[in-house]
Amino acid sequence: MFWNYTDGYYSMTPLGNAVLIAIGVAVLALIGFMRSKKSTEKSSSRFSVTTITFAGVSIALAYVLSYVKIYQMPWGGSITLLSMFFVTFVGYLFGPGVGFSAGFIFSILEFLQDGGSYMLSPFQVCCDYFLAFTALGLSGLFKAKKNGLVVGYVVAVLARGIFHTIGGYIYWMDYMPDNFPVSLKVVYPICYNFAYLIPEAILTVIVISLPPVKKAIGSVRRLADKG
Repeated sequence: MFWNYTDGYYSMTPLGNAVLIAIGVAVLALIGFMRSKKSTEKSSSRFSVTTITFAGVSIALAYVLSYVKIYQMPWGGSITLLSMFFVTFVGYLFGPGVGFSAGFIFSILEFLQDGGSYMLSPFQVCCDYFLAFTALGLSGLFKAKKNGLVVGYVVAVLARGIFHTIGGYIYWMDYMPDNFPVSLKVVYPICYNFAYLIPEAILTVIVISLPPVKKAIGSVRRLADKG
């Protein structure tokens, strides 16, 4: 009902895709409701709307920018225009609860974008999408730390890479491209994933460290805190 199995791989049905989207929307609404319960009745609705609005806009930006590929790596994977940052930014603004929720919703969108028609197994999907992108919410653990935005972003990206790498060792070793050195086969999943994640992370850290960008980020955070 939710997926088909043909010639050794799974593919999502339209109903399955619709259910995934509904789950994502429900998760974001639930986290907003749970956060609102911690405040007074007057401020709770305002905070809930603020949280959902900021998270929704950030996820939308991340999704759009995931299509903007700066460089396509020769082994696969691509460096995007700071797409991961906007997911980690949600965690930085509102903490890990909202951050993980935003990451999970983003994982659904990424799955529908390029993985919904081809799955080797449910756990492979978790490693490549649901666990990997939800891990971007780890940035929320550094919300109140010194240099928390940069540190949280780097930790989140590394965590995403680890999940991708686990999936690579379990499922993708037989798909190693011909242009990858055979002598380095044992580290193929590591090289494949971090070859595009690390350059994007470096580019992102440079951009968000620029004074005008830092000032803009500070303004956004103050606006979110007031909500």
